[in-house]
Amino acid sequence: RYHGEIPHSLVDGATAALEKGGVHFERLGVPGALEIAPAMALAARRYDGFVGLGCILGGAGFYLEMIATQSTHGLMQLGIGQGLCIGNGIIATEREDDALRLADPALGDAGGDAARACLALMRWRERLDTAP
Repeated sequence: RYHGEIPHSLVDGATAALEKGGVHFERLGVPGALEIAPAMALAARRYDGFVGLGCILGGAGFYLEMIATQSTHGLMQLGIGQGLCIGNGIIATEREDDALRLADPALGDAGGDAARACLALMRWRERLDTAP
């Protein structure tokens, strides 16, 4: 929704990684980064894993830091507290060119990295669930 090309690049990277991982996935959108964790909590019983993608770009220093910190904290609370498999692809930068580089699947591939992290956690959970 925000920042033009950046979220599309994040989604492209995540989509490629999930397709390569051979999993079925569904894309759901929320208004902003702070809504990602609550949306995951609402959908926790429906999905095996989650990839949170977003871009927090520029703005006033404290406001940017608060959104970035709270978004990440929300994902960590869900991962640790509820045992959800979450890949965090929320990027926060002050400059648009840095965000573009991080999001680009051919360069930083933050979306792909987040999807691969989610897949790794899902494999870990499966391994632990089937262990004697």
